[in-house]
Amino acid sequence: MSNIFRLRGFLASATRIVEQHPGDEAGTLAELTPHLADLVAHDDWLPAHYATHDQQCYLQHLLYGDPLERLSVVSFVWGPGQETPVHDHLVWGLVGVLRGAERATAYHHGANGTLVAGESRILKAGDVAAVSPHLGDIHTIANAYDDQPSISIHIYGGNIGRIRRSIYDPATGATKSFISGYSNATVPNLWVLGEKT
Repeated sequence: MSNIFRLRGFLASATRIVEQHPGDEAGTLAELTPHLADLVAHDDWLPAHYATHDQQCYLQHLLYGDPLERLSVVSFVWGPGQETPVHDHLVWGLVGVLRGAERATAYHHGANGTLVAGESRILKAGDVAAVSPHLGDIHTIANAYDDQPSISIHIYGGNIGRIRRSIYDPATGATKSFISGYSNATVPNLWVLGEKT
């Protein structure tokens, strides 16, 4: 039985922080980071259905979507060796690793419109990293392991599953528009799960 109250507490804090910092990306990220770090420091709350990997592709499960689309929280579940294409977000975001480890590689625009791979960073369980159009918004994320799954929890400053974003060809800089959607057809009812009797 998962301790869903941890996620519910995080969502309450995150909503308050977003409300208190309208338009203040730096303030929002600074205040949210320790809350996400605390959430991923405890691996007893994510329901099993949102933690199971797929052999063919990584999964992006919506855990919570704010009705005003100020934020969304998802679990990314990576099978061994799986990775994203080079992509952007267009909103601020935080990534916290819950299980396993991930490799994040930043990209920036180079000469002739190409993309240049920058720093790669290994994020281990408990680590948190930020992305945004101001901090650096183009990257890839990959499971750092070839023999086991990894899971990360992401929070974004919008409904990430319905934002039209871009996938990049690093060699040419060419972009392809996409909307990621979500892997799960239904969202867990956090207000019923784990309800006290």
